Amino acid sequence: MSDSLPSLEAARRAVTALAGGGVHDVVVAPGSRSAPLAYALAEAEAAGQLTLHVRIDERSAGFTALGLALGGKRPAAVLTTSGTAVGELLPAVMEANHAAVPLVVLSADRPEELRGTGANQTTQQPGLFGSHVRCAFDVPAGEDPGPFVARAVREACGGGAPAGPVQLNLAFRDPLVPAGDAWDAPVAAPALPHDAAAVPSVGGDGAAGSAEALQDGERRAPSAPASGGPVVVAGHGAGELAAVFAAHLGLPLLAEPSSNARFGTSAIAPYRLLLGHLGAGITRVVVFGRPTLSRPVAALLARTDIERALYLPEPAAWFEPGRRPERIIDNLPDLLEFAGPAAPGWLEAWRSAGAAADAAIATLLAGEEGLTGPAVAEAVWEQTDGFLVLGSSNPIRDVDLTAAPGWHPLEVFANRGLAGIDGTVSTATGIALATGVPTRVLMGDLTFLHDAGGLLIGAGEAEPDLQLVVLNDHGGGIFGLLEHGEPATKARYGAAVERLFGTPQQVDLAALAAAYGVAFERVTTLQGLETAMERPLRGRSIIEVQADRQSLRALHGRIRDAVDAAFRAVEG
Repeated sequence: MSDSLPSLEAARRAVTALAGGGVHDVVVAPGSRSAPLAYALAEAEAAGQLTLHVRIDERSAGFTALGLALGGKRPAAVLTTSGTAVGELLPAVMEANHAAVPLVVLSADRPEELRGTGANQTTQQPGLFGSHVRCAFDVPAGEDPGPFVARAVREACGGGAPAGPVQLNLAFRDPLVPAGDAWDAPVAAPALPHDAAAVPSVGGDGAAGSAEALQDGERRAPSAPASGGPVVVAGHGAGELAAVFAAHLGLPLLAEPSSNARFGTSAIAPYRLLLGHLGAGITRVVVFGRPTLSRPVAALLARTDIERALYLPEPAAWFEPGRRPERIIDNLPDLLEFAGPAAPGWLEAWRSAGAAADAAIATLLAGEEGLTGPAVAEAVWEQTDGFLVLGSSNPIRDVDLTAAPGWHPLEVFANRGLAGIDGTVSTATGIALATGVPTRVLMGDLTFLHDAGGLLIGAGEAEPDLQLVVLNDHGGGIFGLLEHGEPATKARYGAAVERLFGTPQQVDLAALAAAYGVAFERVTTLQGLETAMERPLRGRSIIEVQADRQSLRALHGRIRDAVDAAFRAVEG
């Protein structure tokens, strides 16, 4: 691995081979794992080597690339990040196969060591398109992709055989963002109107357990440590057993919103901001479900100086046996023996710090001008007594930061299998129709626009009781919180970052709602949002919440600073 190519250099070689093979147009759909290729493509466009086209929806991106290949009578390429984004290209690939169109699919992927582990947005991408591609190459991270790209482009063009689609599955390791690379001619971002407003992770279903099993196992638990102790991590699908287990042993519970375990006396709301302060005292980690949301938790689960166990009473679909580092435990007595009790005051330390952090965050958000994602997330959580569906990217993470364990919606859903933003409107529609339970969705504007077609319900079809709360910050806000939003990166590549990752949009959501016959309301204050959500949830409606994406990174910096100060005050 020491002799392997850095991700950006590998991406540059891939782009050079693309341009050398006659690819003039590349359609880019935003994503994190594909970032090295996005930056390399932006460099190539600035140098006049090719033209980029940015699309939010991968399905649309695939057909746009197909059209470019048809119209230009030459190969065109489409780039996606990992996960369901790649699957969105299947219809365009099938059409290109049967119409003999030279379509080059560039699917970014996680490196081999993360495959089969449950790492977020990681699935088996090599061979995904089966017989519909002329060839498919899986290029390992760190290897020169140039020869693979050159051969794939030749295969796409036919050369005596029918032309058609090809797949290049390109794996990249961190870092994914340029660091210290010169770029003398950054591309310009598209003009907007003046008033325009990750990670290795680890579940299965929350398996049922009993109080009797908890009590039987308690007799074999080890003695408490002198200081510190275990924590319980509840990821997606953990279920209420995780909360019962943590409360039974008096352990801090770090529960993601879609775990459906974020309640009880052990639950700590802003846990991810407290791991930097209290994480050193953690001796063991008990995992229920599949955590996918935060880097602090991913870092905790990657630590080799602590014992880690994953409760898995039945096989899970999200990882392959032998690929996870945790000890797999399939029964509660053994899990209790592994966990053991904590040192006196361990849970109380977390609860005191959590309460202080909660108060600090609430005070800070109350003083912010305009509506912010965390404040909206807290209001949506508190106002939802039916089902709640959480969109990927920032909304579910905002809820993870602010949702108080003192209240819990009837049930929380999220598409965390591959954590894509696609299909969220349709998923929520199906949930509401299947259960008859009033359902609220919190999502970002790109997630909404990606599945706007899900608003179409034919005449005579059943209509769900469904309310979509759309936090509209006119683009992809989550990338501003990642490395792409760091001041040094933005100073150098700001225009390209905004175009390729921010993906700015100015869609009139009111007009879109009217076209589909869905009730619409735009709110500008927290009180207005709460009032709109207090009305009976009948039929379908959209609440648009306007927010400012450009100030998001600074806001989260202030939140971290407020939590740090609150923790110091508690400790002092």
